[in-house]
Amino acid sequence: MELFKSESNVDFMAWRKPSLIISAILCVLAATIIFVRGLDYGLDFEGGAMIEVHYKDPAEIADIRAALDSAGFPGAVVQGLGTRTDYAIRIKPHHEGNEATETAGTVEAKATTNKIAAEVLTALTKSGTDVSIKRSDFVGASVGEELREQGLVAVLFVILGIMAYLWMRFEWRFAVAAVASEIHDTLITVGIFALTGREFDLPALAAVLSVVGYSINDKVVVFDRVREIFRASRKGEPYEILNRSINSTMSRTIMTGLTTSLAVGTLYFVGGPALENFGLIMLIGIFVGTLSSVFFANPILLWLGVSKQDLMPKTKEDPELAARP
Repeated sequence: MELFKSESNVDFMAWRKPSLIISAILCVLAATIIFVRGLDYGLDFEGGAMIEVHYKDPAEIADIRAALDSAGFPGAVVQGLGTRTDYAIRIKPHHEGNEATETAGTVEAKATTNKIAAEVLTALTKSGTDVSIKRSDFVGASVGEELREQGLVAVLFVILGIMAYLWMRFEWRFAVAAVASEIHDTLITVGIFALTGREFDLPALAAVLSVVGYSINDKVVVFDRVREIFRASRKGEPYEILNRSINSTMSRTIMTGLTTSLAVGTLYFVGGPALENFGLIMLIGIFVGTLSSVFFANPILLWLGVSKQDLMPKTKEDPELAARP
């Protein structure tokens, strides 16, 4: 099944200038949103109390949230633990009495957590519901800050590793184009997510790393076709070769994007609160990554001056020949 004929000759590269301008504007807007508005970090990154409760009879998440909101715990995250009687409640440190816990010792931190757990239990039993506390823990803000730093380092190492791999497999222009695309895709994806005002937690960070991997996979497929056509063509300008490469891989790009979107879309729509952020970021990233494979990565290659000579050693004695896959 082909949604886009491989022998099509759509002139995608004719749109390279407006597409690069639009991409640059979107990157600036995304960076502004991230640095001015910021991300709404969840308990994983800011610290707070984690309380597990057990109900004698099945309970609804909506009812638990309503009880917590009325008791002065706005924004508390309630997640099911596999049954309708066991739930995990996460409360950010902005609640009164929780802010000072970070600077307190272990005993004081435990006492504060127990106090919050008691308040939660009181809120949940107001309606006469039979509920008990199974476990209560506290995550300090310093731990959350460390996770944020480690997450940023992980993203940077992934991008640098991709650059090194593509530099060895193809040529430095491909590496630069791929890294520019990764920065473009990640920045816009996180910027759109920040605009939604949703909580950025560990599943969201995992989704960002997954977006980086998905996006580079799209680029490598197109880059492989660019190399194949360059080597197979006796004549042909880079402009024409890049267009042919995009057209011949477009069906695969669309089908991969659609099938992956079906999978992560399921996580977003029916996966519950624990997987909503992961699914949403993946959906945004797939859309952005697919567009950048066509309208950003290849125009960057053309702008950098890619040519057949970059992929074909001039003589058989050229030491690069042995390194070419």
